Amino acid sequence: MKDSAKIIVALLAGAAAGAAVALLLAPSSGSELRDDIADYVNDITGSIRNKAESAANNLREYGNSTLERSKSKFRSTVNDLANMKEDVADKVRSRSNNVVEAGKEAIGRAKSGVKGAADDLNDSIQGA
Repeated sequence: MKDSAKIIVALLAGAAAGAAVALLLAPSSGSELRDDIADYVNDITGSIRNKAESAANNLREYGNSTLERSKSKFRSTVNDLANMKEDVADKVRSRSNNVVEAGKEAIGRAKSGVKGAADDLNDSIQGA
């Protein structure tokens, strides 16, 4: 329990004890005393109920705000991951295209080399 909650509980208990003593020591008839005690107990009960409802509402609001912050953070992380996925996919596509182009160029050079060698061989056969 937090310190402030302990202080509030102690104050309420002290107030209840003081009021009970004051009612018991006050010069009044039995029925008046019982009515006064009943009224006081009802007041204390209402006060405690209000405090409990307030604490429950505060806790509910805190839970809701924590949930919303968590959802927001989760959505942000999902968006970041989606963007990262797209960036990685673009890089892979780009590098794949570069490899394909380099392969095509190498094949073209190899074809030219083979064609040149074939032409040279053909020329030497015809010249012989």
